[in-house]
Amino acid sequence: MADTHLDPNVLSALQEIMEDEYPTLVDTFLADSEQRLQLLKQAADATQFLETAHSFKGSSSNMGAIRLADLCHELEQQAKGLDLSGIETLVAAIDREFAFVRPLYEEERRRSSPPV
Repeated sequence: MADTHLDPNVLSALQEIMEDEYPTLVDTFLADSEQRLQLLKQAADATQFLETAHSFKGSSSNMGAIRLADLCHELEQQAKGLDLSGIETLVAAIDREFAFVRPLYEEERRRSSPPV
């Protein structure tokens, strides 16, 4: 089930490239995602939705969060069309997806952290 939410190949490649810094990368992604989610919840116009969804989509895609990136792309496209009807439903779906993948990333971080 995690494969529909996280791309294990992306995570593996990132871990190989980042080596000991991989847990820091995961922590940074989680913290940035929390901020972007708050910005989406507070967004007041199409431009704010568009810019936040675009950056959230990029970081999610880079970190292998497949479904999260897809939802952010959907929000970005809707905001581009200046159609904000039902946008709260899409933001709620992004919130739920992040709530689902967050513990997966936390486990990924624990698994990859060097022993103390």
